[in-house]
Amino acid sequence: MKRTIIAFIVMLICFQSYSQKPRARDLGIPFVGETGEFNAITDVEGVEVGYSTMISGKGENVVGKGPVRTGVTAIFPRGKAKKFSPVYANWYSLNGNGEMTGTTWVTESGFLETPIMITNTNSVGVVRDAILKWYVDTDWYSGEDWWYTYPVVAETYDGFLNDIYGFHVKEENVLEAIENSSTGKIEEGNVGGGTGMMCLGFKGGTGTSSRVIKIKDSTYTIGAIVQSNFGAKRNLSIAGVPVGMELKDTLNYKFNAPPKSRRQEGDGSIIVIIATDAPLLPHQLKRIAQRIPLGIGIVGGRGSNGSGDIFLAFSTANEQAFNRDETTTVQSMPNDQLMPVFEATVQAVEEAIINAMVAAETMEGINGNKAYALPHDLLIETLKKYNRLKQ
Repeated sequence: MKRTIIAFIVMLICFQSYSQKPRARDLGIPFVGETGEFNAITDVEGVEVGYSTMISGKGENVVGKGPVRTGVTAIFPRGKAKKFSPVYANWYSLNGNGEMTGTTWVTESGFLETPIMITNTNSVGVVRDAILKWYVDTDWYSGEDWWYTYPVVAETYDGFLNDIYGFHVKEENVLEAIENSSTGKIEEGNVGGGTGMMCLGFKGGTGTSSRVIKIKDSTYTIGAIVQSNFGAKRNLSIAGVPVGMELKDTLNYKFNAPPKSRRQEGDGSIIVIIATDAPLLPHQLKRIAQRIPLGIGIVGGRGSNGSGDIFLAFSTANEQAFNRDETTTVQSMPNDQLMPVFEATVQAVEEAIINAMVAAETMEGINGNKAYALPHDLLIETLKKYNRLKQ
């Protein structure tokens, strides 16, 4: 009882000290590494993030009517005002039971030419079409005679809570996410494409984090944003503590009338986007993307058969690298200096996932199905038990 009271006092202090919901560090969870100002992907200069969050209805699922628990996330590598400004990029899939459109051309060309959109599994098509139309309506290509483009749209499955076969995401939701895109602090938890997601036995969603590193005389930022919807509760580990096992009998998913599914415990997906201002070439960004699973594994991800674990990394450096007609000169970080970037990537991914879970709130969706939020008080008590709560 005494520990629980202390935990609640810590939480109250957090609420009073921060204008937004408490984040993982606010609860005393220890992490390695120095963060940027906002501890977000938007710490990388120019990166903008926006959401459209769709929450309506309750009770029995009526296909086409709801309940609705879904949304759209938009990520602009150089901000939407820059319009067509490709960045070096590459991608990697740990387990491919999911989708991220446009990635074959990213690898083939070495460039990400579009914003990145994230939504639910059944809305990839409409989001892709809507962003393509937006390119035309806003002259995204700045007057160029550009005869093809491949929007990058990723997804995770929210059909446990959302009327996913109701196809509720529309063009206006894509436009709302774009319009809302901004730098600075961004929301986490039940927002954007992460609205109806679950993670490691609890409510999941959208999370972000960043790291600032110094290599010789240069300082660089690495930022991560996740749409987290993966993993089995038994594997949840926070700060090296087996939180999932400690809370194995606490607040398990509530299935009232679950949708017909062959979903196994641990199935799900996670989309991770890494941004950096370090001057990395596409083959180096592939190496960054390949380190993302290490951060996921730290918190309990296992890359299950039913999981879509798909990642993309981009660099905002070398702004003049893309040119269709002229030879360009670019900067490149030596491979021997990449280790701090690898470490920062792993650290940022780990914290972004926990931030998503800490920010997420209990959500009831279709047919009364319920995903419970990670209980802050019990989490703090568990970390104290293992002497892992930051003082």
